[in-house]
Amino acid sequence: MLVMLGYIDAKPKVGYFLGKVMTTEGRQSERALSLKIKDVMNRPVVIVETATVNDAVIALFVENTGFLTVTDEQGALVGTVSLKDLLKVTLGNPNAASIPISMVMTRVTRLVYVTPEDSLLDAARKMLDHQVGGLPVVSATGERSRLEVVGRITKTNMTLALLDLTSGYIAE
Repeated sequence: MLVMLGYIDAKPKVGYFLGKVMTTEGRQSERALSLKIKDVMNRPVVIVETATVNDAVIALFVENTGFLTVTDEQGALVGTVSLKDLLKVTLGNPNAASIPISMVMTRVTRLVYVTPEDSLLDAARKMLDHQVGGLPVVSATGERSRLEVVGRITKTNMTLALLDLTSGYIAE
């Protein structure tokens, strides 16, 4: 039974020894698979859809982040805007500062997001598949599948989680 569960391994003419579950690698692998978004996510950096490109640029630099989550007046997710999105619209455009962020953002219909209960590995796959540096974390509310923004997950969160798993590093 213990062999079947992975706690011990047995080899003929050798004997019994610790199984994969009991080794350091096995425990780290188990921890990595069990990590949820809610365990490592950051607070969201939010801007309302009525804000301007100028407001978004200021928020990006003040918060030192790569993307902003865009919400409506009630806090529901409507899109995201990245540094690249803002660069595209501002380069060579002297009137860019006054453009509404809703004209520049990636809308929720084309957006990839995660929930707090999703695994960290699922988030990593989505970020790699869609070539983005971060994802909004949302929870669905009852009214017409409204997505409430509750956090964000970034490449930095992934790196910190990896460090924590492999070396006992704890972020402060």
